Amino acid sequence: MTAKPLIAITMGDPAGVGPEVIAGAWTSPALHETCRPVVLGHPDVLRRAVAIGDKGRSGIAPQVVEISTIGDATPTADSLPCLTVVDPTAADVPPAQIDAGGGQAAYDALVAATHLALAGQVDAIVTAPLNKAALWQAGHHYPGHTELLAELCGVDDFAMMLYLAAGHDVRGPAGLGVIHVTLHMALADVPRHLTVDAVLAKSQLAAAALQRIKQAAPRVAVCALNPHAGEQGLFGREEIEIIAPAVERGRVAGLDLTGPLPADTAMVRARDGEFDAVVAMYHDQGHIALKLLGMHQAVNVTLGLPIIRTSVAHGTAFDLAWQGRASTEGMVEAVRVAALLAGRRERVTNTTARTTSGSVGTRAH
Repeated sequence: MTAKPLIAITMGDPAGVGPEVIAGAWTSPALHETCRPVVLGHPDVLRRAVAIGDKGRSGIAPQVVEISTIGDATPTADSLPCLTVVDPTAADVPPAQIDAGGGQAAYDALVAATHLALAGQVDAIVTAPLNKAALWQAGHHYPGHTELLAELCGVDDFAMMLYLAAGHDVRGPAGLGVIHVTLHMALADVPRHLTVDAVLAKSQLAAAALQRIKQAAPRVAVCALNPHAGEQGLFGREEIEIIAPAVERGRVAGLDLTGPLPADTAMVRARDGEFDAVVAMYHDQGHIALKLLGMHQAVNVTLGLPIIRTSVAHGTAFDLAWQGRASTEGMVEAVRVAALLAGRRERVTNTTARTTSGSVGTRAH
């Protein structure tokens, strides 16, 4: 029997809701039925999070067990293994405040988890939120998780996908993924970063991601940048000169692409199951629509990496942090999707290995 995937969950910024949502989600059956989770962070922070968590609802307060190696992890609903990968001062970071110590702790946990995944010691990573201002105060000048992960993994072709599984007001059987051509940048800078190659590359990443989830060729909608898809150039020429040529190149390459479509109607059609993925031109074009469909169930998936990474779709939420009020739904769903993707990758690998082994055996006979 194939073992359940081992998934490293990073603690995120200790000043934010990350430790709480991990502790609150820990007793969910979805975590332990689908994977073997282990937390990377600081055990004392997690113990405080457990103390203010949802003990009353679940009836279980997991014990935080400090481990020295990832191989020592034996997670259960009432035992939460924590690998200490951050400085001891992380336990002193003040709650709900921007602090360089919190930024450093989030950075250290992410780097450690990424190295474990690249080395094949964990099957996927799930990240609790970091605070970008705290990250910068700590001296790490990245727009966010996505760009830092891309650098750690040595990739240039990557994208953020927000994903909602089927059933969360999404009617397609494969759920719905929204991929962004541009991400963390000023809205005024978006048009000059849109190129035919960029739109095509993100469309290819979208198709590959939903192919893995759907196990069949996905249908991808490509959004316009301008209102009404530019109205034949009256409201801008990006659709004519950039997006439409990218869609045509993708179709020639065998992708099922439709566009450029006005973003408002594209998202409605995707929600109703006509498309499995939507390629948005900028951050809020994709985020707002998908979060309206399922704010607390949305999962952030980084595409183009050699490892599997998912995350909650919310931030550090300092207005809620350390009050026992943060929702755990996003963390449960992020772990569930990571386990799904890890299982799909393992099945593909095992199938390839069996096919190769069989062909060698045939030749030997």
